[in-house]
Amino acid sequence: MHTGAEWQAVDDGQALRLGFALMGGRAELLLAGGSEPRRRQGAELAVQEARRIEAAYSRYRPDSIVSCINAAAGSGRPIQVDTETAALLNFGAQLHHDSGGRFDLTSGILRQAWDFERPVRPSPAQLKSLCDRIGWQRVTWDGQCIALPQAGMEIDFGGIGKEYAADRCAALLLEFGLSHGWVNFGGDIRVLGPMPGGRPWRMGVRHPRRPDQTLATVELHGGALATSGDYERCIVVDGERLCHLLDPRTGWPVAHWQSVSVRAPLCVAAGALSTVAMLMGAQAADWLAAQGVDWLGVDAHGALHAHPPLP
Repeated sequence: MHTGAEWQAVDDGQALRLGFALMGGRAELLLAGGSEPRRRQGAELAVQEARRIEAAYSRYRPDSIVSCINAAAGSGRPIQVDTETAALLNFGAQLHHDSGGRFDLTSGILRQAWDFERPVRPSPAQLKSLCDRIGWQRVTWDGQCIALPQAGMEIDFGGIGKEYAADRCAALLLEFGLSHGWVNFGGDIRVLGPMPGGRPWRMGVRHPRRPDQTLATVELHGGALATSGDYERCIVVDGERLCHLLDPRTGWPVAHWQSVSVRAPLCVAAGALSTVAMLMGAQAADWLAAQGVDWLGVDAHGALHAHPPLP
């Protein structure tokens, strides 16, 4: 078993809690119900699946499909992808359309301008140079093959990869017969099913300015809960908070919301919707209402917004 595994009491029985590093952050599994060997086997399978997805879509690995696509940018040579990658590209394309271009799989190159370890604003010229290489609408994608038209363009699944991994691990665990527990990848949570006794899991939503406090507690029998916020990676320059969530149309950080949390059936949906909501600014409430999901947000002034309203 991996380092970080521990047993703990949950509801009317025992559970396995396992923490591990994933995609530059912290991942955690909690599995309850079933036998101890079954939980251990399931945890190992889930970690292997998470590692597989990380390897397949990491921009840091030269053998990943992402690196292969990016290396061919500007060459005119289309890259054929597998069905899993095709599904992720189709999802990204749909998000780009539904968000009016605010969600863009080609916007990861903005990391070249923004270093959230140093309180420095990039120059307008630097941002313009990068924004000139952003634009999903310019990508050639026919459902099987993809081609990036300009050298220096990149695909980056950072906006949906972690959440997709959480869903895949949950699906694998359910197929393995483990239906009580949850997967938490960097604060984005996918619930397999309720506690063994039938009670829901209670998940706290962190306050974006007071990390020792929670905004609300969400009860989940299943489904997913994801949060996007301006507090995870940010810098303060001349008194202005600048966060890592960047509008691909301008290259500039969003500022309307401190955080947005969304509850949805799948983690990849909850994560994408919370991210797009941050990017939508003042239009987020109406846009989320149209998606038919429950959400909780804190605006730039600290006011709380929720649908349905909090009790």
